[in-house]
Amino acid sequence: MRIGFVGLGQMGKPMAMNLLERSGVSVTVYSADQSSYPGLSKAGATVASSVAELAEAQIVFLCLPNGDVVRDVLFGEGALASVLQRNAIVVDTSTIEHSATLAIASGLAAHGIDFMDAPVSGMEARAIDGTLTVMCGGERSTFERVEPYLRCFGNNILFMGKTGSGQLTKLINQLLFDINCAAIAEILPMALKMGLDASKVASVVNSGTGRSYASEFFIPRVLQGDFSNGYPLRNAYKDLVSAAELGARQCIPMPVLAAATASYQFALLEGHGALDKGAMILPFEDRLQVRFRAKAD
Repeated sequence: MRIGFVGLGQMGKPMAMNLLERSGVSVTVYSADQSSYPGLSKAGATVASSVAELAEAQIVFLCLPNGDVVRDVLFGEGALASVLQRNAIVVDTSTIEHSATLAIASGLAAHGIDFMDAPVSGMEARAIDGTLTVMCGGERSTFERVEPYLRCFGNNILFMGKTGSGQLTKLINQLLFDINCAAIAEILPMALKMGLDASKVASVVNSGTGRSYASEFFIPRVLQGDFSNGYPLRNAYKDLVSAAELGARQCIPMPVLAAATASYQFALLEGHGALDKGAMILPFEDRLQVRFRAKAD
């Protein structure tokens, strides 16, 4: 068995490393950013200078930033779809639009290549530990072929149904997380404006009914003014665009999500796109002229 892995960013690099160390099969890696090559090569991976060198792989995993990059890797000039063998499998662990996923699956089928959408949830720490949640969409037979390799970097592997179901499930999870992040950004500056102590409010929220994964992850970092630990806002915004498209096409009202989307747009327009979701608090702090930070000792 030969496996390929394309995309060695914040999530892709540890996923590829776990696949290499735990699968017991040959792994060839490719990335536009080659800074991860030395570590993976030392661990036993074969590094490729182009995706064409993955032609002999029976399974190719993708972990890429957006749908446009996925399409380019698969269908661009000299790309994967034109070199992979028939009956090879492409497993896309990227988070992309549902409509793009369906189009990609159709395009690969025309080349005789099987497809599984398998976005992951859990952030970098769980990617390193190999404890990601993986949500899969596609044919059951394809899922059964790739599941042992998914278990190299995930411990909660779920077959959700037909093609696109993995992306839809990931989107639902992300949107709930996004709404929580937007609520934190809006409410915490108000607490400080009214004279409350930031650290004490943080303690109440994260030990009370207002807590969430978002509050537990971001509030301690906001207190320290650290906005560099999560997925960049400008990349995360694609989930909100995808939800807006689905809502419009399916006539599904989502007023709370629409309000949260405005908070994301607010932060992006203020130039905070390179920071993590915790940075959505910055425009609200600016307007109220406060900073939700821990007091110096």
